[in-house]
Amino acid sequence: MKVLIIEDEELAANTLQHMLQRITPQIAITAILETVQAAVSWLSTHPQPDVIFMDIHLGDGESFHIFEEVTVNSPVIFTTAYDQYMLKAFKHQGIDYLLKPFEESDVRAALDKLATIRQTTPIASESLPALPAGRLRNRFMVKIGNLIKTIQMEDVAYFMASDKYLFMVTKDQQRYIIEETIASIAPQLNPSDFFRINRKFIIHISAIKEMHRLTRNRVQVILTPTPPDGIDSIVSEDRAEEFKQWLDM
Repeated sequence: MKVLIIEDEELAANTLQHMLQRITPQIAITAILETVQAAVSWLSTHPQPDVIFMDIHLGDGESFHIFEEVTVNSPVIFTTAYDQYMLKAFKHQGIDYLLKPFEESDVRAALDKLATIRQTTPIASESLPALPAGRLRNRFMVKIGNLIKTIQMEDVAYFMASDKYLFMVTKDQQRYIIEETIASIAPQLNPSDFFRINRKFIIHISAIKEMHRLTRNRVQVILTPTPPDGIDSIVSEDRAEEFKQWLDM
């Protein structure tokens, strides 16, 4: 496994490197970078690693600026002393968020999560050609163990963000973890068929079973298949008017 460390504190970087090598001696640390600009330069000229451990506060700014300068396809495990960036992290390839000071067991758990994602999600995005601007997604390739199958878009009921993962739920009640975010996947979907009702859900028109009016102009959408208990599919107040227009399309 090739690992890139982006960390501006030398002690923190060395500690993480030693933790990784104790956990998995076969790990190769491809580079340790201290700044946003160094990371942009390196990622622009080298093959993408299997995973990036990325601090958020670097010497020349927040590491989120890296994503504005270069395409990052690798999964990212963010490391920081601050918890207020968690939502933003998971919108930028984040698969885990380690709060400093973290233990070796935390790093091991993050690597276990990465291994689980790679076993149960679609083929990694770096192995797929990039979608041309404006092109809509027709299907997903998903990998389940050694099985690879194609999921057509018309078979998708909705996308649901839950517990740090993004699930694609099909009309036959199957769930697949996909290595994307709600924000990144929305532009790839046909806007006549799919609508993002809130931060957690993008739904297909055919997945709507019932709708109920709530206060403050919101709408509760009853979906089929039914989402897990405790996850409400409610059209947020700021999306309600656009949602009604979408229903009339």
